[in-house]
Amino acid sequence: MLKLMVVSSAPHIWGKDSTHTIMRDVLIALVPALLASIWIFGIRTLAVTIVCVGVALLAEDLFERATGRPNTVNDLSAAVTGTLLAFCLPADIPYWVAGLGSVIAIVVVKQLFGGIGQNFANPAITARVILLLCGFGGAMTTFKVDGVTSATPLADGAVYPGLGAMLLGTRGGSLGETCTIALLLGGAYLLYRRVITWHIPVTYLATVLVVSLLAGQNLGLQMFGGGLMLGAFFMATDYTTSPMTDKGKLIYGVGCGLLTMMIRLWGSVPEGVSYAILLMNILTPHIDRVVRMKPLGGA
Repeated sequence: MLKLMVVSSAPHIWGKDSTHTIMRDVLIALVPALLASIWIFGIRTLAVTIVCVGVALLAEDLFERATGRPNTVNDLSAAVTGTLLAFCLPADIPYWVAGLGSVIAIVVVKQLFGGIGQNFANPAITARVILLLCGFGGAMTTFKVDGVTSATPLADGAVYPGLGAMLLGTRGGSLGETCTIALLLGGAYLLYRRVITWHIPVTYLATVLVVSLLAGQNLGLQMFGGGLMLGAFFMATDYTTSPMTDKGKLIYGVGCGLLTMMIRLWGSVPEGVSYAILLMNILTPHIDRVVRMKPLGGA
């Protein structure tokens, strides 16, 4: 008997993973860094995180109700955005600024562009950059460790705290980016769960390492300072704003690394991770177009 072949659009194979399970794994992976930040910066870290997550969930729910869109609060994507935004802020940030950042991330960057899967850039990173450009830079670039105000170790004139402090996170920085060990544990969990692949984080970190060596930079400072680990594992790997193919991810990771080091070495700001990832987010559609795979049987 002749069997009919049904031609349909992808996906052709369905898996057990969903947006909810993927976002749940990301939240689990962020727990070690959250616990480390509470230990380093105090209980206010938890309060800032709760504000960011709570406002993100509320903003998504209210916007979708107002526009008649299906409610996506339960997929946990807004919770991930709120947590990542909190990790980009200092522990003593005013609560209303943290809440404003969540509104920008969810409403302006995510929902106004169509919701999950439609945003052109990572919401948490874009919200952080917008807050910096809107005059809140002073509140976002000074940090308190053990009650002492300090700048990020990447700032001009800052004292290198030593490799141990860089790994453990007992130095100036945003609340979720300082403890390298905790972030590596979270990144390893995402790789184990196959939420992310190695292509972006490995090429990102390797590019920063190579450029640092060529430029004669302090490797401990460049590799473990600023938001490099947080960005490489949790932000640059965002599904919506990173390339779809493995080749595209490699190009994307190298681009993130080069831009990060260019900004750090020659830019007017000490840290370049957020700006680098945001710029590569914008280039992602072009990367996908360049490395587009030829369909089976296609010309």
